Amino acid sequence: MQEASPEPQASDSEQQAAIAVITVSDRSARGEREDLSGPAAVEALTRHGFTSVTLSVVADGATVVREAIAQAADADARVILTLGGTGLSPRDETPEATWPLITRELPGIAEALRATARDTVPTAVLSRGIAGIIDRPGRGAPSLVVNLAGSPGAARDGAALLAPLIPHLLDQLRGGDHPS
Repeated sequence: MQEASPEPQASDSEQQAAIAVITVSDRSARGEREDLSGPAAVEALTRHGFTSVTLSVVADGATVVREAIAQAADADARVILTLGGTGLSPRDETPEATWPLITRELPGIAEALRATARDTVPTAVLSRGIAGIIDRPGRGAPSLVVNLAGSPGAARDGAALLAPLIPHLLDQLRGGDHPS
């Protein structure tokens, strides 16, 4: 039997990088349904060594979600994960809320999230989630924002897929050299 390899751990500086997890759900925001997705994402990130992770819940809708993302970026969150609002329902407006804040798109991240999930959840390809960099000059360092689907599995798996990328991404945003 093959031993499971340990989860890759973030370095000390990345462990301290502020990460904001924002669950987007009308029912959870109203207290009608427990948020299971946010805790799943937080657990996946802490398993990878990240220690500064906050969780909030907001209702669906472009205005509320855009304000929550902007507030997280202004509060120096280096990584912002939204969970939910990426589907086709009329109130699923998370990508529309995110898009105006992005200064540089990272389409490979959104593509990887859909590709990874589609083998076990064929409807994952319907997710409209996007990813990119928010750079608000005069308001702190740039932030990565990624829209994940709202199920606990998508939140957990998406956070696990992103965790090994975060240290390199943060290094690049600081102006680090590309590896040879």
